[in-house]
Amino acid sequence: MLWALFDPAWNAVAGNAGTHHLPWPHLQQLGRLERRRRTVRRGQLVKEEIEVSYLITSAPPTRADATTLLRSSRGHWGIENRLHWVRDVTFDEDRCQVRAGAAPQTLATARNLAIAFLRRSGAASIAAGLRTCAGRPTAAIRLILSGGRAW
Repeated sequence: MLWALFDPAWNAVAGNAGTHHLPWPHLQQLGRLERRRRTVRRGQLVKEEIEVSYLITSAPPTRADATTLLRSSRGHWGIENRLHWVRDVTFDEDRCQVRAGAAPQTLATARNLAIAFLRRSGAASIAAGLRTCAGRPTAAIRLILSGGRAW
């Protein structure tokens, strides 16, 4: 459930309490997003969890009402979850020991590029595509040179 608040008078001063004491110039709406998860076993409610998060947007209510903001939020997290799950599970990124200088960001960029190329090529799964590239270096080079369009 999402509640959206549009209050031009309040929005004009929102952000004043921050470190720079400046209002957020493009703020249009604030939102409160409530997610409920219910665990049911054998037809009985075992546990109910409520998670609350907040959002800010520069979209005015004429362009993005609460329903549109909720749809957008769900779409954003679907993309986030899809990318991070692949990075965590397939690349085992959480256990990576690289932490110095620009190396972590460089590795993350290389992983994202590999994922993008494999998805663009139509690989059945990222893991299967990585195994194919590991066993066939010429196929990996062809994939890179084609921009992910063909094997």
